[in-house]
Amino acid sequence: MALELLHPITADLRLARQLADLADGISMEYFSSRDLGVYIKEDRSHVTDGDRAVEQAIREKLAEARPADAIFGEEFGQVGQSRRQWIIDPIDGTANFMRGVPIWATLIALVVDGHPVVGVVSAPALDRRWWGATGLGAYMDDDLSDSNTATDRRIEVSGVATLAESQISYGSLKYWQEEGIVEPIIELNEKAWRSRTIGDFWPYMLVAEGSFEVSCELGLMPYDMAALIPIIEEAGGTFTSVDGEPGPWGRGAVATNGLVHDEVLGILQA
Repeated sequence: MALELLHPITADLRLARQLADLADGISMEYFSSRDLGVYIKEDRSHVTDGDRAVEQAIREKLAEARPADAIFGEEFGQVGQSRRQWIIDPIDGTANFMRGVPIWATLIALVVDGHPVVGVVSAPALDRRWWGATGLGAYMDDDLSDSNTATDRRIEVSGVATLAESQISYGSLKYWQEEGIVEPIIELNEKAWRSRTIGDFWPYMLVAEGSFEVSCELGLMPYDMAALIPIIEEAGGTFTSVDGEPGPWGRGAVATNGLVHDEVLGILQA
């Protein structure tokens, strides 16, 4: 109770984790299904029955628990107007989800006055969950199956201070090609110690854990980014758009341990 008085956002963080529990139960049922319905949206991206079911369940719970809050989700859009907005990506990594690849997650964020203050990233097929809230730190649980044992641990970004010593992820090359930023990506690869293109939420969480120093990507929407931000920032990292703007509203994402952020932005913006 004392913690809630000091940090009023604790109740919202608790709710976000409960929403993640709800989502995990639904998403894993669909992930294991042999007759998963897959459809093509107007923007030519995929959506599954699992995406829709997860988002609908989260919306119903939020309508009950936070009726005055607005909701913005990938599959069903915007509902309500409020300085408090929940942003949901029911299945981040739908392409992996529908092909049986376990790298996918439910992303849940609370944004207040435009800034994400609570973020939960839950990847039940990987048996991992990450969360963070402003002023409360960033954490991960790598044993979701054991609800009776406290397996949460605090996470923080690495202390690597140069790009030459950094491990990076840069998402899909296709999006950089479409923006005409291929040469800077090549330069980023040349200057980094090691690069991988893991994609979706995971490389951002690896930055927060200190395993990677950089994750950058184009072709993203606010629901792809909002939940990542409190976790990365509370782990000691920095999150901006490619243009250096804070928050999930700009062009793409650049997440770093903070120490190499300016160097990375300088290359991408050149």
